[in-house]
Amino acid sequence: MSECYCGSGRDFDACCGPVLSGDQPAANPEALMRARYSAYQVGNIAFLGESLHPDFRHDWDEPATRRWAEQAEWHGLEILRTDKGGEGDTEGVVEFVASYTEKGQLKRHHELSLFRKENGTWYYVDGRLPKPKTVKREAPKVGRNDPCPCGSGKKYKKCCGQA
Repeated sequence: MSECYCGSGRDFDACCGPVLSGDQPAANPEALMRARYSAYQVGNIAFLGESLHPDFRHDWDEPATRRWAEQAEWHGLEILRTDKGGEGDTEGVVEFVASYTEKGQLKRHHELSLFRKENGTWYYVDGRLPKPKTVKREAPKVGRNDPCPCGSGKKYKKCCGQA
C-alpha cells in the first residue's frame, strides 16, 4: 500500500484511488480536487475530462492536459482553504497550491477552483488565480530626489536608493 499522492496522509486505495476508478464518487469539492491532483500524478487524463462540468467540456484540450501531466514532475498539493461544498450545498470553492517542476524549473500553481454539484455528483467548473493582496505602506513613499530617510543628508538616489 502506498500513501496517496494528494498529501492527505491516507493510503491511496482508501483516498483518491476509489474516486479515480469510479468506484466511489467524490464526497465534496476538496475530495474531488485531491482526486484531480492525483489524476495528474498517475496520468489518468480521462478522469480529468469526466470530472469537468459538462457545460465546460467543449473547450477542454485533452492533448495539452496530457502533455502537461506527463512532462511535469509533481511534488505536492496543499489545500489552503475550502468554502461551502457541504452536504446541502450545490457549489463549493477550494483554494490550493500544486507544486511541480517543468523544464527544470520549480513552479507553484495557486488557484481558486469552483465546483458544482449536479444530480449528486461534484464537478470541477473552473479556476482562477487569486488576486494579489494590496500592500499599504506604513510611511510615505520616498522619491529618488527626496532626502534619504537614513538621515545622511544625501538624496535617496545617491544613498540607500542605489541599486
